[in-house]
Amino acid sequence: MLQYPEIDPVALSLGPLKVHWYGIMYLLAFACVWMLGRYRASRPGSAWNPDMVADLVFYGVIGTILGGRIGYMLFYGVDQLLADPWSILRTWEGGMSFHGGLIGVLTALWFFGRRRGVPFWQVADFVAPLVPPGLFAGRIGNFINGELWGRPTDVPWGMQVPCAKFGEHCRGLPPGTEWSPPLHASQLYEAALEGLALFLILWIFSAKPRPTMAVSGMFLLFYGIFRFLVEFVRMPDAHIGYLAFDWVTMGQVLTLPMILFGALLLALAYRNGESFRAAKE
Repeated sequence: MLQYPEIDPVALSLGPLKVHWYGIMYLLAFACVWMLGRYRASRPGSAWNPDMVADLVFYGVIGTILGGRIGYMLFYGVDQLLADPWSILRTWEGGMSFHGGLIGVLTALWFFGRRRGVPFWQVADFVAPLVPPGLFAGRIGNFINGELWGRPTDVPWGMQVPCAKFGEHCRGLPPGTEWSPPLHASQLYEAALEGLALFLILWIFSAKPRPTMAVSGMFLLFYGIFRFLVEFVRMPDAHIGYLAFDWVTMGQVLTLPMILFGALLLALAYRNGESFRAAKE
């Protein structure tokens, strides 16, 4: 079994100013989007340029932060929001919803497309392969924060966490127990699947010309599948619990439409692509 390496969530303290690893992970995420976007924009025949990428990243940052935080508070933390409205500003404590962030980013992409005169789905297809490295960084931030642990397990790579810090995972154990039972490190599972695996799938798939909406459809489909599967071993938020059948989670309810819509986009993309080719012939 593995043991959780206790990492101080504060990377740097300068008097009253504290720089959290969680925030650093978000900066790394946006930096990855910018660098990969500039690389893609530099390829021969690209309709994008470095100024467009910089503008896109700015819109994306605003959409991610606002959408992710507002989405988390609405989907998972309404009670906390009502009790302490200012908690919505404390992003360094964790609590960012991917689904809320996705809505925020899509809204930001729509505004970007209108301002630049680029169709929405062309923007979305360009952005989709750039996102997974950012998801990877975000999940590493969750791991450092010690949040989003999975269920108890007996697999060899299960990870024990210190009871002094994560007492909720040690309930029912004798007083003075130092380590929890082994848990699924679901944050790392998501980093591997939503981050690394999804990046490879989308980067390779988008390396060749694809019908409009196809890359976006692949993103939604495979992210949805990966997230839906990880939810089977990830513990639901304590204040929400399972929604049905002792296994359905809020994450799965929010993710299932992504899978269906991703499959629909792929079907429409290739049907429209075939119709367009047939019309040209």
